[in-house]
Amino acid sequence: MAVKQTAGRDSLGEFAPKFAQLNDDVLFGEVWSRENELSLRDRSLVTVVALMSQGLTDSSFRFHLESAKKNGITRSEIAEILTHAAFYAGWPKAWAAFRMAKEVWPEEV
Repeated sequence: MAVKQTAGRDSLGEFAPKFAQLNDDVLFGEVWSRENELSLRDRSLVTVVALMSQGLTDSSFRFHLESAKKNGITRSEIAEILTHAAFYAGWPKAWAAFRMAKEVWPEEV
């Protein structure tokens, strides 16, 4: 079940209140909550690949990797997802994504 998002309001509420409202209420409140249409796990997979393909490997990418992990994507699955996407999104972008994914899914003991 999607968690109520407040990051927009927490980070940008005073500076950009409309953007914050759209982020929290529309993107995360309406789009991500449509779990009958597409599971959170699948939404995470699509989001990670979309961000990787744009070369966005910043804190928002890390947030979505962590969400993907919470939504059930395993270490071996993220490796396969990024490997597959590398051929479509770009090899250097995959390298950057792998660096961050290794931090989110550390070596298993």
